[in-house]
Amino acid sequence: MIEREVSDKVVVLRMVHGKANALDSEFCRTLIDTLDALQKDDARAVVLTGSGKIFSAGVDLFRVVDGGSDYLEEFLPLLLEAFAKLFAFPRPLVAAVNGHAIAGGCVVACACDYRLMAKGGGRIGVPELLVGVPLPTVALEILRFAVGNAHLQSAIYSGDTFAPDEAVDLGFVDELCDEDELSSLASNRAAHFASILAPSYALAKRQLHQPVQARMQERGPEDDESVRAIWMDPKTLDNMRDYLQRTLGKKG
Repeated sequence: MIEREVSDKVVVLRMVHGKANALDSEFCRTLIDTLDALQKDDARAVVLTGSGKIFSAGVDLFRVVDGGSDYLEEFLPLLLEAFAKLFAFPRPLVAAVNGHAIAGGCVVACACDYRLMAKGGGRIGVPELLVGVPLPTVALEILRFAVGNAHLQSAIYSGDTFAPDEAVDLGFVDELCDEDELSSLASNRAAHFASILAPSYALAKRQLHQPVQARMQERGPEDDESVRAIWMDPKTLDNMRDYLQRTLGKKG
């Protein structure tokens, strides 16, 4: 599910999970375990990327509509933990967005410290409300930190996805590059961040994140109960099925 390569203490994690690197319970558990293991070794920085033309298409909605509430009971806590682990990872974390980064895939990218995106046909955005589901608190706060309030409201309400040029203007990504340069440039950026003394980098990151973490702790427990209830509502699952039918021509 996650392939690992090491080059000069920069670890490259490549998501390889089905056609779309969709987020399901198995993948989230693997990501959590991988991040925990990385904190115990001597990797100085991490690059996170996808495979093929897709970074990640977000939550596997087919698994959700097929599994219903039983599956969501297992999956939602893992999804929230995976997002939180990414955002709090103390070492430099660079996203090499090789293609589409949609919904939860966009959140995964935005949880990283620096985001490069390949020019071309890939799109990034958060169409959760079009699917019929609200964003968990941790996901919303990650997006707020990365994108800022100026553009986030319209991005969430519209559910639009954005081409690379738009994405960099809106703050979803920091830098664009040619597709064939993405891997090397992301590793170079990670190596640059890795040259900073690790305790200093970790402290700066913690200081920058502190207001975000405080909002997560304050609002998360109450708001995420509402999030959970909406995700598990049969009407929401019906809306997901309709969305899949409209967008992909497939029934869940």
